[in-house]
Amino acid sequence: MSGPRTSGRLSRAAGKGRPAAPVRLVHLGLGNFFRAHQAWYTDRAPDAGDWGVAAFTGRRGELAETLTAQEGLYTLITREAEGDRFEVLSSLSRAHAAAEHEAWLGYFASPAVAAVTITVTEAGYLRGGDGGLDRDRPEVAADVEALRQDPAALVRTAPARLAAGLAARRRADAGPVTLVPCDNLPHNGEVATRVVHDLAEMVDPGLAGWIADSVSYVTTMVDRITPRTTEEDVRAVAEATSLEDRAPVATEPFSEWVLSGSFPGGRPRWEDAGATFTEDIAPFEERKLWLLNGGHSLLAYAGSARGHATVAEAVADDACREWLQEWWDEAARHLPFPEPDVAAYRAALLDRFANPRMHHRLGQIADDGSQKLPVRVLPTLRQERAAGRLPPAATRILAAWVCHLRGAGVPVRDARADELAPLAKGPLPEAVPRVLAALDPAVGGDGDLVKAVIAQARQFEQAERP
Repeated sequence: MSGPRTSGRLSRAAGKGRPAAPVRLVHLGLGNFFRAHQAWYTDRAPDAGDWGVAAFTGRRGELAETLTAQEGLYTLITREAEGDRFEVLSSLSRAHAAAEHEAWLGYFASPAVAAVTITVTEAGYLRGGDGGLDRDRPEVAADVEALRQDPAALVRTAPARLAAGLAARRRADAGPVTLVPCDNLPHNGEVATRVVHDLAEMVDPGLAGWIADSVSYVTTMVDRITPRTTEEDVRAVAEATSLEDRAPVATEPFSEWVLSGSFPGGRPRWEDAGATFTEDIAPFEERKLWLLNGGHSLLAYAGSARGHATVAEAVADDACREWLQEWWDEAARHLPFPEPDVAAYRAALLDRFANPRMHHRLGQIADDGSQKLPVRVLPTLRQERAAGRLPPAATRILAAWVCHLRGAGVPVRDARADELAPLAKGPLPEAVPRVLAALDPAVGGDGDLVKAVIAQARQFEQAERP
């Protein structure tokens, strides 16, 4: 069967988008979320014509090749309840593969570049148990040695790529720059500061000192549900627009971006595109991480164990919806917002989760639970235990995650899978404390909590799928 008829590829020359703006922003982590979020805000800013983005992939280069063939243009599909809305975004002026390291260093050396945004996921910061850079990781050691030998050497990890770029900026005397991490981590500005400083210090203490004096870090809270692109999305764009787009992005109508920090080199007028600038970002971070992201983790592990594939399917399951509300009750106790505001936020989340046109797959959300649960679930768990309560919803999420590591639901894709999968094997009374101790020694040493997780894990393993 032939596909939809198209009139050609996306092309600026054909008038399908604005002319490419001069590159003044660099992005690390070229992917769907960045293109539905930070690139979208930049595209909507009234001064977008002055702020082009050069974006680099985290690993593979196929997406960069596809977007380069489309002159950086792509279609954003907004999945509204009444139908899809299509718009071509123009803010991506250049797309590069991770291996194009010379280009990466060249942008950092340019005084025109004012800020660097980052979406490398929680796992990409390579933190150790103390919150700083895990200096013992082989890939970290390899990158440090490479940069000691040659400051322009090709490196692989995100902290090393950032440090290498900043070293190039230092050599060029290109002026101050701002790093803007946009991953789901509390205090992500501080996280980025710490890991980049730690790596730079290992390479050259002088570089670490220059970074401390010349680089500003902005903390952000980001929110927009953005599933992986499917062939159905590609066909939908072709049918609706008659354009061939091999890299569209589907997303939900809702979007939120909260930022706190300074931009000495300037920035787009993101606030005119809907972004919020604040002095205190912590409450926004906690509300989003605990309610939205924590709810997602619950559905990813418990919902997939019950046979569901997407968020909408899982939240339509009465048991999953009840567990979700119970989790929100526990987490909301510790938020500093008025109760009516939290109730409205929860109602909006439920509508977003239940949107049947957003095929947000649980397998995508389940990735890297060892990195996500400490910031999404453990803060509420600790506060509940400090108050003398044994929270059933928080322990249920941990139980579902342990079962996930034991083979229930979607496949395991985790930065610590090689370590955790063996710990999760065997009888539950032995496996659960091992896994929980690896996640957090205090959690693994809490006898009553461990017993609760074991009991709930047994229920998951004994339950029949609907």
